[in-house]
Amino acid sequence: MMDAAPTTQLFRSRLLDWYERNKRDLPWRQNRDPYQVWLSEIMLQQTRVAAVTEYYGKFLRRFPTIEKLAAARESSVIAAWSGLGYYRRARMMHAAAKEIVKVHGGRLPRRAEDLCTLPGIGRYTAAAIASIAFDEPTAVVDGNVERVLERVVGERLPSKELWQTAQELLCPSKPGDFNQAMMELGATVCLPREPLCLACPVRELCVARGELQRPGKKPRQKREIHFALDCDADRVFLVERPKHASLMPGMWELPEISETNATANAWLTLRHSITVTDYLVRVARCSAPEAVTGTWISQRRIARLPLTGLARKILRAANVI
Repeated sequence: MMDAAPTTQLFRSRLLDWYERNKRDLPWRQNRDPYQVWLSEIMLQQTRVAAVTEYYGKFLRRFPTIEKLAAARESSVIAAWSGLGYYRRARMMHAAAKEIVKVHGGRLPRRAEDLCTLPGIGRYTAAAIASIAFDEPTAVVDGNVERVLERVVGERLPSKELWQTAQELLCPSKPGDFNQAMMELGATVCLPREPLCLACPVRELCVARGELQRPGKKPRQKREIHFALDCDADRVFLVERPKHASLMPGMWELPEISETNATANAWLTLRHSITVTDYLVRVARCSAPEAVTGTWISQRRIARLPLTGLARKILRAANVI
């Protein structure tokens, strides 16, 4: 741990100076509105910055305030989230918005401890919101920060020590900027496999200098899946996933078909990834199997449905949406 005060101060000043000069111009950094900070942190969970940038503004225009979000139907929230994946995040945020309006008068709690009581907000997200929006001197630890901390100290750290070390390093006068600087350093310089050590503002204070190897990831699963694109000039035949499904409940998708049918009527082949699985997707222009229970949806209505990301990708390729 960096327990020497002068070293800690030097780390803080160099990191903050670097961040001020090099931080990315991201839409959620334009202000410190608590709702917008919260939305960005939820969207950024397990999602690339580029994808979040595309959806963030659209979601805010649809639901500009916590009150608007709380009053919306869940299906409308999921539809606005469609394509970002990990839809439980949207459901939890919707539930939290309702609780904030009902219990907290429409205002997010200011303390991380209180934020943690809301649906979908864990320790990291609570600390990020509290520090960025309300200047609470609370450190964050996500994957990027964890990598930076372990390289700086030169060893693997259990969870408790990671959070303790992050808190000791935190700049109490600028907690929000410091937390964002740590995450920015991990995302743009202290990279997992090829860290850009020569561009690092704290390289002289780092023990590992990028040499700390992390455990290898588990191999991704591979699967092939087949769908029917059954449509006419005005409608598309879609299937709603069961409300009790473990993955993407209540979302709409194309009907599945057999590999033989997909091969015989092949129209589109693409690749798609969900969590730890890489899919080879084959789409056929054909009728849905008679045994499949679905609904004919007008093309005007489709854009408002909570579509799975894969269904949206296929329908865009077909110029349906």
